[in-house]
Amino acid sequence: MQLTERYIRRMPKTTTCEQFLTGVTAYFHKHYKKSMQPRLAEHPEDRLTCSAVIFSRLNREVWMVGDCQCLIGNEYYDNPKPYEAELAAMRAEEVKRQLAAGVKQEELLINDTARSVIIPRMIETMRQQNITYSVIDGFHIPRQHVRIITLDFRPWEIVLASDGYPFLCATLEESERRLLQQRKEDPLNIGTFQATKAFRPDFNSFDDRAYIRFTV
Repeated sequence: MQLTERYIRRMPKTTTCEQFLTGVTAYFHKHYKKSMQPRLAEHPEDRLTCSAVIFSRLNREVWMVGDCQCLIGNEYYDNPKPYEAELAAMRAEEVKRQLAAGVKQEELLINDTARSVIIPRMIETMRQQNITYSVIDGFHIPRQHVRIITLDFRPWEIVLASDGYPFLCATLEESERRLLQQRKEDPLNIGTFQATKAFRPDFNSFDDRAYIRFTV
């Protein structure tokens, strides 16, 4: 995340999406030791990895690299990883099985053994990064897996966010309220909203979150 932030801060405002993908990849790649590169080429799951959603004011485009989300006016967009919903459903079924077998919810919140069941499959899917889906990891990012949304010249209100908000709303306050509601009603994330992890008791969320709203 820090490398991506550093690159975005320094890149020219005229940068196109294609130039960003090439530039941030090269910037990442040079931070890998030469001795590491053969292994990283074969094992994507070991790479530094992040997602990003970017608004280019000059190009009037939103670029979605990896699993991020946005609101443009009232229209919702995302760019989810393939298999994420399937993995979340697998974990939810395992949680329900354990609950039915007598495991307490409090135990699963502290030690999410259902997540442990899907970890091998998660690692398998990570080996498909920048093959079947896009991430920033220092290796070629396939353009077809980057979502680009082009805006016309009307005024727009835009929200850019990470996937840590299960319900993205038009204000940060409402997005946080819905997150808190999810934590109270379904802390294991196995109901209407399903995730590959639960809310830990000592955390205020189940995933990282970033949120910015602006008008153009």
